[in-house]
Amino acid sequence: MPESLEQAVARRRTFAIISHPDAGKTTLTEKLLLFGGAIQLAGEVKAKKDRMHSRSDWMKIERERGISVVTSVMTFEYGDHVYNLLDTPGHEDFADDTYRTLTAVDAAIMVVDAAKGIEPRTLKLFEVCRLRDIPIVTFVNKMDREARDPFEILDEIEDKLALDTAPVTWPIGQGRTFSGTYHLADNAVRRLDSEDTRTPVNGPESDSAAGLLPENDREAFVEEVNLAREACKPFDIEAFLEGHLTPVFFGSALRNYGVRDLINALGAYAPPPRAQQADTRLVKATDSDMTAFVFKIQANMDPNHRDRIAFVRVCSGKLKRGMKARLSRTGKALGLSAPQFFFAHQRQLADDAYAGDVVGIPNHGTLRIGDTLTEGENIVFQGVPNFAPEILRRVRLEDAMKAKKLKEALQQMAEEGVVQLFSPEDGSPAIVGVIGALQLDVLKERLKSEYGLPVSFEAARFNVCRWISADRRADLEKFIDAKRGDIARDLDGDPVFLASDGFSLNYEGERWPDIKFVHVKEYHAVKAA
Repeated sequence: MPESLEQAVARRRTFAIISHPDAGKTTLTEKLLLFGGAIQLAGEVKAKKDRMHSRSDWMKIERERGISVVTSVMTFEYGDHVYNLLDTPGHEDFADDTYRTLTAVDAAIMVVDAAKGIEPRTLKLFEVCRLRDIPIVTFVNKMDREARDPFEILDEIEDKLALDTAPVTWPIGQGRTFSGTYHLADNAVRRLDSEDTRTPVNGPESDSAAGLLPENDREAFVEEVNLAREACKPFDIEAFLEGHLTPVFFGSALRNYGVRDLINALGAYAPPPRAQQADTRLVKATDSDMTAFVFKIQANMDPNHRDRIAFVRVCSGKLKRGMKARLSRTGKALGLSAPQFFFAHQRQLADDAYAGDVVGIPNHGTLRIGDTLTEGENIVFQGVPNFAPEILRRVRLEDAMKAKKLKEALQQMAEEGVVQLFSPEDGSPAIVGVIGALQLDVLKERLKSEYGLPVSFEAARFNVCRWISADRRADLEKFIDAKRGDIARDLDGDPVFLASDGFSLNYEGERWPDIKFVHVKEYHAVKAA
């Protein structure tokens, strides 16, 4: 029988992976895909030239540096579920891309380095998840290396994140003695993930559990397991879905330990697509009409075709290939002739996509981050953020004859979210803004490789940028007229105030109390009549 809308939605699991850089996030991503049957061979992140590169890191600068700098989207089936996996950048310089991605997921996997515990970047990303009530599954990675005591890691999660922990599996040894994981509730042992079997045992002292360890480590392991059962909270699905408790799994993504239990837990515990807040109502995933929002734009994924892909999260209903959707920002109809599912840089046509799915919509600059698509209803989804940049630079072009091409390229990079573009009111050259310096490296590399534009950067006289508004239009216009040399417009034409430093910003704020200076702008304010 054909699958109903309710059945299709119930099978979806849409999640992101968050971590501090080098915690093993991209390696875990690949192993999830491997065990989900989406790939046949997982490539190492820091691969040698004769090895396969990471499948989710497809950009040249990612392969060279062994880091993720853009969000990769991968859709695959495993068991009874359809998974939409969003592999986000771990580096703090790409925080804006990661924050926007977290608006499109229903759950997250938090990867923790077993030796380092909760690191600053992990803490920041967790705070974003908490603000959005995103349930979190924790994976303590790299247990095959020297690691901290598991209880110490659990205590740190509870202390730093104010989050209850419920260990589901327990490591059998660590470092050189790491031999697998012990399932606390089921009394079962799983060794290598490549073997899709768990061995039932009579207890932690059995030959198939403690017996895997050197003799002088066995008693300590049995004591740990018994203490974990007695002292740690049992897993509570309601507390997890409310964001108060995280189930904890131990393993080593690189060596294929613990990942299969993790993906099974996502299917069993993670919520199906949740309702999304729009400006006029709460949109349920099982509503019959299709709605979706754009959380990312990626240009030139296929350099041979100079394509532009808008990644959309389907929020309700069914997106069908060939259908027409209303773009809420303009009120115009947009034909969805070739929606696509992605597996990193590989893609296939999506004939049907349901709430929770993430699909790519090829377009030529029509769609922007934060746009809403509907089957006709005039709504706009809320909460896709745009952050004030922390670094402002002017772009110096080596070949002045290519100025027009540079202007077009920067416009496209800004629409994509690689940088923010500000056009000063006084007619001086445009200014680009980024969250971190590594984003400038990405911009420079992409302008050179994708557009043939070698560039360099020079300091602007501004270091601080804030969006400005006022309750009365006359007050805003008066401020803009008085500060014309310090005013610019962003990609949407909204005014921003540029200051040399924080002191100058505070000074103007005191002088102009009717002006609001904000560092976060949400995209939901724009809707056609």
